[in-house]
Amino acid sequence: MAKGYWINMFRSIRDPEKVEAYRKLAGPVMQAAGAKFLVRGDPTKVYEAGAMQRVVVIEFESVEKAIAAHDSPGYQAALEALGDGAERDLRIVEGL
Repeated sequence: MAKGYWINMFRSIRDPEKVEAYRKLAGPVMQAAGAKFLVRGDPTKVYEAGAMQRVVVIEFESVEKAIAAHDSPGYQAALEALGDGAERDLRIVEGL
């Protein structure tokens, strides 16, 4: 079974306090789902149409587990805490 990956781009952060509240709630949910954080931070260099945006890449055992983590009540509570604190682009993709 192929692994699943969240690729999360923070287009903008409007309210760092809301982002921190989201992180405090989302972290335990992600850990319980077996998430492994592979990348978390700003790009060192961007090319082509790349944007200088915070990037988070998280590995899961499968796409199904990644989707289940996202759709879980705990993660949905974290998203509520985030509210309009950040504009993000989240993709869940299957590994090779």
